[in-house]
Amino acid sequence: QAMRTPSRNEAGLELLMEYYNQLYFFDSRFFPPNKNLGVFFHWYDSLTGVPSHQRALAFEKGSVLFNIGALHTQIGARQDRASLPGLNQAIDAFQKAAGAFNYLKENFSNAPSLDMSAASLNMLVRLMVAQVQECVFEKTTLLSAQHDFLARLQLAQEAARVEDVYSLVHQTMTQAHVKDYVPFSWTTMVHVKSEHFKALSHYFAAIALCDCPVASDAELPEQEKAFIQFHVTMPEGPSLRLLLQDPEERRKLGKAHLKKAIMKHEEAMRIHGLCKILRKMDILQEVLSFAHKRSLSKYSEIDHEEDFFETGDAPDIHSKTHQKPEIKSPSFSQVKVTDIFHRLGPLSVFSAKNKWYPARRVHLMRGENGFGFTLRGDSPVLIAGVIPGGCAAEAGLKEGDYIISVNGKDCKWSKHAEVVQLLKSTGEEGVEIGVITLQGSEGLKAVDKKAAAMSSGAGLLKSNKENNRKSLMNSKSASTLLVWSKKSKRSKKSAYGVPFTAVGDNDAMY
Repeated sequence: QAMRTPSRNEAGLELLMEYYNQLYFFDSRFFPPNKNLGVFFHWYDSLTGVPSHQRALAFEKGSVLFNIGALHTQIGARQDRASLPGLNQAIDAFQKAAGAFNYLKENFSNAPSLDMSAASLNMLVRLMVAQVQECVFEKTTLLSAQHDFLARLQLAQEAARVEDVYSLVHQTMTQAHVKDYVPFSWTTMVHVKSEHFKALSHYFAAIALCDCPVASDAELPEQEKAFIQFHVTMPEGPSLRLLLQDPEERRKLGKAHLKKAIMKHEEAMRIHGLCKILRKMDILQEVLSFAHKRSLSKYSEIDHEEDFFETGDAPDIHSKTHQKPEIKSPSFSQVKVTDIFHRLGPLSVFSAKNKWYPARRVHLMRGENGFGFTLRGDSPVLIAGVIPGGCAAEAGLKEGDYIISVNGKDCKWSKHAEVVQLLKSTGEEGVEIGVITLQGSEGLKAVDKKAAAMSSGAGLLKSNKENNRKSLMNSKSASTLLVWSKKSKRSKKSAYGVPFTAVGDNDAMY
């Protein structure tokens, strides 16, 4: 119930992670690999509100993972991006959101809802990356020196990179499978940002050329090197050296960049005006209007009445970033949980993949030669051999039985030595042992086969990558999902006990 409405902060994320990790134990414990349990999981798509339900735990896991990504986006959007710490936190949050959506995309198949379709998730990953890139641009703006030529060029290239990524998102949003899913206001906003940042890239190019001092002989080589990689195609006119050292030539090219900036600002405002929802967002209107007026003001400032030349077309700016976005996958192992069904016994034995006969209670009296059986392993201890005609055989104990209790004390997690001690401490009244038998593993041969298979059990469990992504839920439903679960470092309390570990007193008779 708590995870349905998590708080919009780190505590909420931790809660979702805990629930996700608990589902891993739940899946292994109760859901057999070859059939579905009749448990329906209901979810609603985040953008369309369309309900979906499936009898697959993978669907529940996927939905929780989607919410982890969504929560990261909300945390990112709430940061104060006017400060450096706020920008860094926003970058981290959006990168983690991209990681959650990307992880979901890579581990899910045939999703029943639009939210979790590969096309939608691909769009969301790109949208998160674009927001990271926008934050990187804002960070560069915050840190760059006001009248430094190279710093202004860097800002122009960062803005061009933001335009690139938003153009890609817009292209993704207008594809057939995503178009009907994404709200028109989202698509419009992304288109507006694409045009807005293209305008900003030309504006900062103009500022670099018109406001920054002409290069000295010492600065010229570095500025030439930066400027030669600045435009997608080299601007027409004088040589690079002359362009950088002649204020008039710089003004001409700056004016061409400003002309392009103004055109792009106007296009951003036009697209913004097409969407009713965006028109109501006063702050967005203010940002677009401010940027447009700033470019117009600069243009009129550098426009001379005696200009007889026709302002040329400025080449596009080569996009470049100094901080490439990183897609950060969820780190489930950071949140430790204890299996809430821990008391049922070690998951490696007491799980849905095994079938059991009903538990039996056996009363044993100690004979002259002891109880007449050999024990092996830990958690739970296994009866490895029963002497024909002995007390254990007469009481009905069999090879392959697991001891789950001794005189009412639960022994599912008990070590070999602990069970032996309990048996040795029995008096003349004898001992009551609770045992269960695994179906299909009666007889020592079956036990030994399993021992061989399980000898590297711990390694197998750890390498069980996402519970084997290739194994499909054997469901009759058309929309089958990949069965997948987290890789985790297990806490000591829920450590996997391998039932057939070799012990020193392996064949000791009791």
